Amino acid sequence: MDPLTHTATGLLLSRAGLNRLTPHATPILLLAANVPDIDIVTAVGGPLNYLHFHRHLTHSLIAMPVLSVAVILLVRLAARTPVRWAGALWVAMAGVASHLLLDFTNAYGIRLFLPFSASWLRLDLTPVVDVWIWSALVIALTGPLLARLVVSEITSGKPGPRRHGRGFAWAVLLFLLLYNGGRAALHARAVAVLDTRIYSGLAPVRVAAMPSQNPLVWRGLVETAESDMVEAVDLTSPFDPSRGQIFYKPVLNDSTPERVLDTARHTKAFETFLEFSQFPLWRITAGNDPENSKRVEVFDMRFGSPSEPGIHVMALVSAQGKIIETDFQFGPRRRGGDRRRYKTGLFRF
Repeated sequence: MDPLTHTATGLLLSRAGLNRLTPHATPILLLAANVPDIDIVTAVGGPLNYLHFHRHLTHSLIAMPVLSVAVILLVRLAARTPVRWAGALWVAMAGVASHLLLDFTNAYGIRLFLPFSASWLRLDLTPVVDVWIWSALVIALTGPLLARLVVSEITSGKPGPRRHGRGFAWAVLLFLLLYNGGRAALHARAVAVLDTRIYSGLAPVRVAAMPSQNPLVWRGLVETAESDMVEAVDLTSPFDPSRGQIFYKPVLNDSTPERVLDTARHTKAFETFLEFSQFPLWRITAGNDPENSKRVEVFDMRFGSPSEPGIHVMALVSAQGKIIETDFQFGPRRRGGDRRRYKTGLFRF
């Protein structure tokens, strides 16, 4: 999720009662709710390096106590006053756990069991920025102030009791639980709709439903033996599988041999990208320069498609099977033709 959501969730956990466990509980929670994203420093090594390390060890269970202790030490040094270590550790762990749980709900996912398993875990329930969650958090943060103003007006200017928004905090934390539970039920329904259809005469090999801001509308991904498809799934209307975008898988033959894919697959850019991508679509087209070269691309269909590229990687392979260049794009294409290309050595990222 986005930093504002993580920060506001940490503040609500403090108001809900965790601020009673130790002095400085609120700053501990605010930092702990964001500290897993310290992996942003890996962007110094370039976007491909960031892709590899984003939501890496800092988003794993084994790192939780380490990050928690680091946050407590930082707050302790900054405040120059004692904390109750047992309570502070519970508070910090709760903040880090809130971050992992929120990130677990979206399509990017987390690698919770690193370094023992590099498997990505994700629920595909919420967008990284969810306007409904934002709205609830705004209400929780501003509600206590408005309530005190109303009470003060009713009581002829006498200030109302300061309860630090505990009721609002509990209400919104409960909303987050129920909201994600409701989205989980709708997501399961969208997946079932996709999985029980036939596409161009073929049964799906696998399907996925990506979240949108509207909980009733999902971006369906369907893979068959011959193609990948993007389907709009509106749970309020009948589903027509023939309306989706179809992207056919490459056909390997004498003009497009298997070695073209193998050559691209063993580049650093492709290896890193394929570790990350959960729904890859391969595409091979003719290159313009040099003659008889092949352009090999892989798109992560969760974040785009060949018609609307998002996160994807490309390699240009010569007729002799040599890599001419690679190109990595992290994020949507910018206006004016800027493709976020980065060049280093034989690679262009």
